[in-house]
Amino acid sequence: MKPQLPRRELLKQLAAGAIGASVLGSALLVSGAATAASGGALKGNIRHSVSRWTYGDLSIEELCLLVKSLGFSAIDLVGPEDWPVLKKHGIDSSMCNGAELNLVDGWSDPKFHPELIKRYLKHIDLVAEAGYTNLICFSGNARGMDRETALQNAVAGLKQILPHAEKRGVVLQMELFNSKVDHPDYLADSSAWGIELCKRLNSPNFKLLYDIYHMQIMEGDIIRTIKDNHQYFGHYHTAGVPGRHEIDDSQELNYVAIAKAIRDIGFTGYLAQEFVPTPKTKQGRAQSLAQAIRICDV
Repeated sequence: MKPQLPRRELLKQLAAGAIGASVLGSALLVSGAATAASGGALKGNIRHSVSRWTYGDLSIEELCLLVKSLGFSAIDLVGPEDWPVLKKHGIDSSMCNGAELNLVDGWSDPKFHPELIKRYLKHIDLVAEAGYTNLICFSGNARGMDRETALQNAVAGLKQILPHAEKRGVVLQMELFNSKVDHPDYLADSSAWGIELCKRLNSPNFKLLYDIYHMQIMEGDIIRTIKDNHQYFGHYHTAGVPGRHEIDDSQELNYVAIAKAIRDIGFTGYLAQEFVPTPKTKQGRAQSLAQAIRICDV
């Protein structure tokens, strides 16, 4: 894990023209908050990341500086337009996006397959050429379709791009959502449906993005599910339940125990924070991220 980015280094970057004054000011603010919340170097057992959209008030440059100050080096859900900034800072694009149509028009409906196939074949190449690994995908909504038909459709569509993903070393990761609160009618709303899709595709380059927040809402039993089915899970997202906010003791999940379970199965992928921070200031939101990383750093 990388050490905290010192203020002297930030000033050096400014003097070299690497970052602007406004970015420097924000970076110093969040870095100071992170330092205050930090308990020293990270243990290195968990590979940490954070979702880009949850810190959308920061520029991508500022977010890179924040994660470096917290001692990790990955950001989720970043598209090709921002990869050059990540590369400048030595930050991994831990879950690439941009190939999907949206969250509701996905692989379970064959009418979307032609456009999805075209977009994903192109994006697989972009991800591989950038040196990244993971590319997100979605089942889409049911719109009255039964689950078995949806599975068959998803298999038929994904099989048309998986050979290319395998050739290029890219792993497609379908995210599991809850259909109860946030994503009504979404098909991949249970671990069982997603696992069955993995079994039918039978490829090391197709995994599930197991979103702990979403699956707690839909089915609970998080730790047992992870232990019993970890071979199908290629990535994890966090957030507090209820509310999708901080993962502290204001919500019902025990993220220390969950992180230990992920560590103990020998998982080598990323655990990404995807909670929506509640503080009103950048400094407060930076502290929320620092606290979440500490909770999961087991």
